[in-house]
This record gives sequence, C-alpha cells and structure tokens, in this order.
Amino acid sequence: MRRLFGVLRVLAAAAIIVAVAGQFAQSWSMVPDQAFFLVNFFSFFTILSNAVSSIVLLVGAWIAFTRPADTVMFNLVRACVVTYMATTFVVYNLLLREISLDQATTVPWSNEILHVWAPLYLVLDWVLAPGRRYVEWRRIWTIAIFPLAWVAYSMIRGAVTGWYPYPFLNPAQEAGYGGVAVYVIAIASFILLVGAGIIALSRTPWPHEPVEPARPSEAAEHASA
Repeated sequence: MRRLFGVLRVLAAAAIIVAVAGQFAQSWSMVPDQAFFLVNFFSFFTILSNAVSSIVLLVGAWIAFTRPADTVMFNLVRACVVTYMATTFVVYNLLLREISLDQATTVPWSNEILHVWAPLYLVLDWVLAPGRRYVEWRRIWTIAIFPLAWVAYSMIRGAVTGWYPYPFLNPAQEAGYGGVAVYVIAIASFILLVGAGIIALSRTPWPHEPVEPARPSEAAEHASA
C-alpha cells in the first residue's frame, strides 16, 4: 500500500509541475515585462504552495518506497503543505474563481489542477496513505509561519511596486489597510482552523492507525543500540 501511494505521489507531483509550467509558459509569452512577471508569478500563494507540494510529494514518494513510515519532520512539513493546499482550494473557489489574477491568459486545465485537483489529492493522501504520524497540537503554530511570512513579503513588495498578488491584499481598495487587515485576519484564522483539522485527522485511527512519534528516551535507546 505504501508503494502504491508512492506511485500516486509521483503522478500527482508530475501533474502539478506540468500545470505550473503550462500556466507559466502561456503567460510568459504574453507579458511585456517578463522579469517583473517572473517574480510576480512566483509570488502567488497558489503557485508557491503547489510548487512546494510537488517537492513534498516527490520526497514523500521516496520515503514511501524506502521506509515503513514517514519521518517526524517530513510528517510535519506534509501537514503544513496539506493545510496550505486545502486553504488554496477553499479561498480560490469562494473568493477568487471569478476574478482575473493578472496572469495574462489563464490556462483552464492548469487552473483546475492547481486550485482543485491537486489540493483534493493532497488531502486524500493525508487521510488515506499509511505511515502517517501523529502531529502534536503545539505544532499548529508552525503551520502559521509560512502564510504570515508570505503576507509580510506581499505587503512590503506591494508597497514598493504597487503590485499585489490578490485583490484583497491591495490597500488601494475602498476599505484601505483596514479592509486588508480584516481579510488577512480572517484567512489566517481559517488557516489555523484548517491546520487544526489536519492535525486532528493525523490522530484518527481510520483508515490506518497513525504511527505515534517515539519518546525522547526511546529514540535515545534506539540510537545507542
């Protein structure tokens, strides 16, 4: 079963890479300032979360082929990525599906993979793949680090360039910075809520009993053996 999910992870990673490359190639050929576009493209949360997801999936495939269970560190990184992808799915489909995101021409099949099918696979992989470990509840704050860093980067760069990856981050809107703050707080809260759900799923025995992290004393004994 681990090997099956290893294969599925490779296929999912390949689909994400092709989708990102397809959208990039289409947009690259149609924008006047390609250097500016290059940075903009990789400033979208969707692109970043999908790019990281493809790497995590490939690493996860290798671990599935070579180990009986995920490592503790990989399990935590995977929990973070699943949270970001699930958030991407919800935010896009609720707030952004009908909004142009300044990518010149959106590639429909790529858009659906990055915003719908890849997030759904990441969640299903988290639930169904054997070898998942418990995630400690205190790690929920680790999940928040990347989104907060991304918001800080987006706001600082936007203040300099006037370009923001998503309309709700642009203080030029009628509500100004107050409106931006409301959106950021709401999405941050939602990310923590989703993260809590991902952690809760890591601790459920269905369909596979999760592997409990080794206690420090046990790890020391194993290392000295």
